[in-house]
Amino acid sequence: MNNKIKLAVAGAVFAAASSANAGIVIPAGDWTLDVNGNVNAFATWSQHDNEGTITGSLQSIYGTGAASNTGSDGSTQGINAGLLPAWLGFTGTTRQNDVDVSFTISMQPNVSDNGATGDSKAPLFRQAFLTFGDKSWGTVKMGKDIGIFGKNAILNDMTLLGVGSGARNSGFSTTTGGIGSGYIYAAWKGQFAYTTPNMNGFQATVAMVNPNMIDRNSLNGSAKDQTSFGFEGEVEYSWTGDIAGKAWVSTAQYTDVKDDAYLTQGTYDVQMWDVGVNLNSGNLGLTAYYYDGDGGGDGVLGFQGADTTGKERDSDGGYIQATYVIPTGTKLGIAYGETNVDQTSVDRAAGNANIKSTERWTVGAYHPLTKHLNLVAEYNDVQLEAHNSSIENEVQSISLGAILFF
Repeated sequence: MNNKIKLAVAGAVFAAASSANAGIVIPAGDWTLDVNGNVNAFATWSQHDNEGTITGSLQSIYGTGAASNTGSDGSTQGINAGLLPAWLGFTGTTRQNDVDVSFTISMQPNVSDNGATGDSKAPLFRQAFLTFGDKSWGTVKMGKDIGIFGKNAILNDMTLLGVGSGARNSGFSTTTGGIGSGYIYAAWKGQFAYTTPNMNGFQATVAMVNPNMIDRNSLNGSAKDQTSFGFEGEVEYSWTGDIAGKAWVSTAQYTDVKDDAYLTQGTYDVQMWDVGVNLNSGNLGLTAYYYDGDGGGDGVLGFQGADTTGKERDSDGGYIQATYVIPTGTKLGIAYGETNVDQTSVDRAAGNANIKSTERWTVGAYHPLTKHLNLVAEYNDVQLEAHNSSIENEVQSISLGAILFF
């Protein structure tokens, strides 16, 4: 993607008002209002080959399709939003008493719906936060926004402009991109966060976050008995030059996770870390990312991160990605991602057919038809393997569509 489109992506994801990624700017007395977002839609064709049920896998739910996860072959077609949902964000900024103050509220409407009348899907509301600070001492954020751990993994994923994995299920608000097949979803969390000033390219963020302790077995919301806040943090360094780029490390720490609906006894902890780098030289772009830890589970932080006794499962994964802009302005990209979740002694004794690994190949073409409009074509191949090696599921998909930023 070109620099203007890349800035628009960052603006749509984080709704950060600045002259570099401003959308529609409206002066309003002491305030400046920035209206920004995107609309995208994709037609998808998927072919799936499911040999049996694989438990504990995000892709088994949103990728290969829960309805056909018991063993079947078939195909599906649909029209849907991609990894980045349609987005309408409002950011207001002002400076008062030598302090920069802002608010951001956003909504994410759907572009498709499987309901008979087309009215069954409610919009998402992913952001509602305030910030205050100054470039001399940093910025404080309070409210709901994207999490810290894994944030840069999704922001640098080329499928943010497209579909990635998860095309199997139409009518959803988003697909899953590389989530669960290369990185863990940063998710949207209530948080109190502090970000340092930019110090010659170095910047750090620390956050106390709502633990979002959902049902670890089914992903249904049942947040109760949350015994402690989670803590997430990140350090990153950005530089310019003939080879420009950004490198980062981040971490997530949650203790005494409790789930009465899943755990038969005790609690468990989540301790994860990651490292990544994005490099750009001329028309060539490279991204490499890796994460590791205990209790992180598959796809969503903590999902199936422990067995029923509370013993944490080890998990790791990552992705590599290469892109190149050809003379027409089209960005061509190829990416490989992998997620691995180990078994515990309890799992092995029970002979559970839970997820062992998920692998994804993505080939994409992203053409800037105008400054704000990209045409997108992608091919994705996702393969899942259970610890019971007799079960392997696969889904292949082709998607064609467009994404417009404003």
